[in-house]
Amino acid sequence: MRTGFTRRPAAKPRAEEAAPGKNYITPGGLQRLKEEHQFLLTRERPAVTKVVTWAASNGDRSENADYQYGKRRLRQIDGRLRFLTKRIQAAEVVDPERPRAGQAAARAFFGATVRFANEAGAERVVSIVGTDEVDLERNHISWVSPLGRALMKSAEGDRVAVHAPGGTDYLEVLEVRYQRIEVEPFREPLGAEASARGPDRRTEGSEEG
Repeated sequence: MRTGFTRRPAAKPRAEEAAPGKNYITPGGLQRLKEEHQFLLTRERPAVTKVVTWAASNGDRSENADYQYGKRRLRQIDGRLRFLTKRIQAAEVVDPERPRAGQAAARAFFGATVRFANEAGAERVVSIVGTDEVDLERNHISWVSPLGRALMKSAEGDRVAVHAPGGTDYLEVLEVRYQRIEVEPFREPLGAEASARGPDRRTEGSEEG
């Protein structure tokens, strides 16, 4: 450890990192956003629209639960689509696997995987990713989180301070490396209307009657 040296995180991210609208993200994270956007736009929204159209044909809309739920779900989908569109358009892709040299390879920046130890000697490995790809089960932390900000610019041997509501923790950086960060792929959510085929069954049932 470098004795007598404790690197403290800046009060806020660098000006260029905090630029309004910028969305730092790994290639895998961006791909997941695009897959979710595609699913909602081409499958889920059309399926829910079909339910709403079917429900509207059944009479009084004010007491029609299918219609009311469908309209509410459409508003949720449209809101999510707007959010995803903005995040994708603002994406600043940083590939952890791209070649680096000098300080860029030795210090922790966005996309770094860092191994560190706390004061008790317990070790942990985390990868620094974007706000849209945080996954605590995979130890993927946001670059703007207290831990992420504390580790930014650190190098092997540095002692960093993490300021959290519960107090300040001191960590020793043991290793900084850059490697592929495996992001959980987008999965169709349980209960999605696109897979339920509810409108088809309802339509078939009404035709039989």
